[in-house]
Amino acid sequence: MTKSRQSARSFQSDYANSPPVDQVGVAERAARFTARSIKTECKRAGLDMVLNMIDLTTLEGADTPAKVRQLCSKSEHLHDSILGLPTTAAVCVYAPFVKVARKALGDSSPVKIASVATYFPSGHTTLEQKLEETKRAVGDGADEIDMVISRGRFLSGDYNYVFDEIASVKEACGPARLKVILETGELATLDNVRRASDIAIHAGGDFIKTSTGKISSAATIPVTLVMLLAIRDHFFKTGKMVGMKPAGGISKSKLALHYLVMVKETLGPEWLSNEWFRFGASSLANDVLMQVAKLESGRYQAAQYFSKD
Repeated sequence: MTKSRQSARSFQSDYANSPPVDQVGVAERAARFTARSIKTECKRAGLDMVLNMIDLTTLEGADTPAKVRQLCSKSEHLHDSILGLPTTAAVCVYAPFVKVARKALGDSSPVKIASVATYFPSGHTTLEQKLEETKRAVGDGADEIDMVISRGRFLSGDYNYVFDEIASVKEACGPARLKVILETGELATLDNVRRASDIAIHAGGDFIKTSTGKISSAATIPVTLVMLLAIRDHFFKTGKMVGMKPAGGISKSKLALHYLVMVKETLGPEWLSNEWFRFGASSLANDVLMQVAKLESGRYQAAQYFSKD
């Protein structure tokens, strides 16, 4: 850990002195995003974009190979009766199911395989075990790793430990991209969200992600805005793009479209692709499909016409 410890110290002034968050300003700006209206002629394009940014997710104790195969099939064929639909960006599964997903999708599918790792969702194990799980998932075919930070260490002020752990997992990822989950619902303040975002970015995270989806407090527009501002400031300083993934609590297409407006107005249109922006969701896809069907036919289809994730 010597090399990453030196790196942590070299970046310490950047993340230890993260700018304070204007909570009133963030709340006011977030409220303006939700007041935007999407014109009918732009709505279908926006809905297709949302679908193509979804990490279709199953992270349950009752997951089975059959369920993962069904998820993979849905990711490529969201609703065959509606022409022109994209695939989702990825499927997200536990590490033991990566091989199942890789076999189901093959090597030519545009759908990526994401795996949660580092003892998701708690992160309570040794660094050695976290690195072993990460390497195994990548070796089994994962294109992306979603890791959790050690929130207890962060909240106790041990920022260098958090930095080093992220840097070590990033190295273990090899060619796979790394999404760093902050679990913002446990960080208590927007100032902590900003500092954790800065640490994750400087430690090498390719994406920063709000939540595991395993606690009641998940993604919100104010929290996501603070994280987007950290990404923007890093880009202005270094020219390096970092991705963003809000996860948990985003189940309605209208809300997802508000997120796209926020991304465009905060970071610019370059981030409006699944290379740089994702939704972590299990139920969002079906709501978007219902909206698309409404645009196509003029009427809503019942929920039972869409497969459950």
